[in-house]
Amino acid sequence: MQPAVYRVETPRLVVRCWMPEDAPLAKTAEDASRAHLLEFMPWAERIPETLGEVIDKLRVFRSWFDAGVDFLFGAFSKDDGSCMGGAGLHPRVGKGGIEIGYWVHADHVRKGFATEMAGALTRAAFEIGRMRWVEIRTATANVASAAVPAKLGFAHEATLKDRLALPNGVIADALVFTLLARDYATSAAKRIPFQAFDGAGRKLV
Repeated sequence: MQPAVYRVETPRLVVRCWMPEDAPLAKTAEDASRAHLLEFMPWAERIPETLGEVIDKLRVFRSWFDAGVDFLFGAFSKDDGSCMGGAGLHPRVGKGGIEIGYWVHADHVRKGFATEMAGALTRAAFEIGRMRWVEIRTATANVASAAVPAKLGFAHEATLKDRLALPNGVIADALVFTLLARDYATSAAKRIPFQAFDGAGRKLV
């Protein structure tokens, strides 16, 4: 992603690069959501972490962001600043493409926040990052997560057998959803309101 998008604003959310000072908010959201996340998110096995461990983790996330290695975001409510979840733009699917990931606080599922986050990051990927395609992968049993790319106009491109090791020890198939640059202009993702900013707070067009 060049230039790197450090902050995205949607009607209800500020989705921005994690910072170490976000640790108390991140810990509160992750601890409250552990049971909800543990079914499909392998990293949820580490929860609960101490505040110091969360600070160290967010320092690493910020270093990856600044180095252009990986782009992990916290999602915060515009109303009260609370942590509503997280998202990522992951450059691990090949040159010219990027993968979007997301999670939502257990208290705020099924309210459209994952769609809002993923849609805004899709816009950033195409309009600012000039990606050729954007990808979302979910476990076959993760029906709620799989509904997000469908709402945004992604196509179910493939089912990859035995690709995901879930926290409960199950090896699951992965659904691969893809949106190509040539199809982006007519997609529902294009209609998600957003503004994007760089690391200095300058608006990106």
